[in-house]
Amino acid sequence: MGHEGNLQTPATLRGRVGWALYDWANSPFTTLIVTFVFAAYFSRGIVGDEVQGQALWGYVAGISAGLVAIFSPVLGAVADAGGRRKPWILAFTGLCVVCSALLWYAEPVPEAVTLAMVLVVLATVGFEFGIVFNNAMLGDIVEQDRLGRWSGWAWGIGYAGGLAALFVMLFGFIQTDEPWFGVGTENAANIRVAGPLAALWLAVFAIPMFLFTPDRAASALPPMSRLRQGMSTLGATLRGLTGEHANAVRFLIARMIYNDGLVIVFALGGVYAAGRFDMGQAELIQFGIVLNVTAGLGAVAFAWLDDRRGSKSAIVISLIGLAGAGLGAVTVDDVAWFWIWGAVLGIFVGPAQAASRSLMARVAPPELRTEFFGLFALSGKATAFLGPITAATVTALSGSQSLGLGTAVVFFVIGLGIMMTVREPERPEGGPAR
Repeated sequence: MGHEGNLQTPATLRGRVGWALYDWANSPFTTLIVTFVFAAYFSRGIVGDEVQGQALWGYVAGISAGLVAIFSPVLGAVADAGGRRKPWILAFTGLCVVCSALLWYAEPVPEAVTLAMVLVVLATVGFEFGIVFNNAMLGDIVEQDRLGRWSGWAWGIGYAGGLAALFVMLFGFIQTDEPWFGVGTENAANIRVAGPLAALWLAVFAIPMFLFTPDRAASALPPMSRLRQGMSTLGATLRGLTGEHANAVRFLIARMIYNDGLVIVFALGGVYAAGRFDMGQAELIQFGIVLNVTAGLGAVAFAWLDDRRGSKSAIVISLIGLAGAGLGAVTVDDVAWFWIWGAVLGIFVGPAQAASRSLMARVAPPELRTEFFGLFALSGKATAFLGPITAATVTALSGSQSLGLGTAVVFFVIGLGIMMTVREPERPEGGPAR
């Protein structure tokens, strides 16, 4: 069973569904703001120079990742000392909602560059920290033998939410002569509405988690004592990283490396498709939709494998699939085969991410779960710059886009090698550790 003795009330099916819906709620922020709509508008519309715009957007991503990497372990430790997670989720969700909504005022003029950058950094920090604390609830509300399926289902629901919001944006506001709700096209209003749409989506669909998902009981300690206890516990955890927590550390290192490979795929996959196969904007969006669909289906399908064979097995199979499909995608010359290999690669992206979350919930000590999910967030951000820089360097030195994107395969293989040394904890039924 999950550690429901720590909860104020036992977790019900409604509470678990509410928790999973948080993935549906926050995913449109990445599809609408970070990846597809606002990012391109920032470069073309606000900055007016795509090269400079890409550089500035890179700074936004780097600053956001740095803030999350620095503060996530600290906040996680303090939250564990305080007990409750929902107040933290509410605060950071609110930050993301407010700053996303204010992107409406980032009009297509150079004077709006600083406003847009500051708002996106703050919104991204709110988005990322909301995920840290929401992830930490998983082990409390779900039985140990069902962690994988719930993590996978939620991840699949998240992909569906991002796609749904993307379709609303494209067909309700962009590819239409009459944008919905009377939003005009002057000053790119039908593009700027991506911010308020992502904000409204998050605010509405996060409500079930706050209403129905049980939280841990609050600590009786006063705030400053919680801070001192949290920092003391974090220090003890960090000192134990080479001892009692060494297994978890090996997993975090493996995840850090194979996540760098995923960052390469996300950051450069579209650029590779456009340059190598001359895909236009519409075809790129279609390609992105296909990858999101297969990733969501993969996350849901592998959820059962996660629980039956273990999170480690799901991750290992996913990394083998990612390496094989990635190698196929960068060695074909026919665009049809590139679509096929891309779709296959997508199948393994979702499970690699979902099973990583469930394994973290399994290897983290229950009393330190938020702290370890803070370290989990750190492992996803600390070297996130390394993959794209490696790929860019190889591309520049070799003059080959295929070799550049192919560096992702190297990260997958190295991560797989380290992953093989990770021991999955025994199941409550006494099953073998994997």
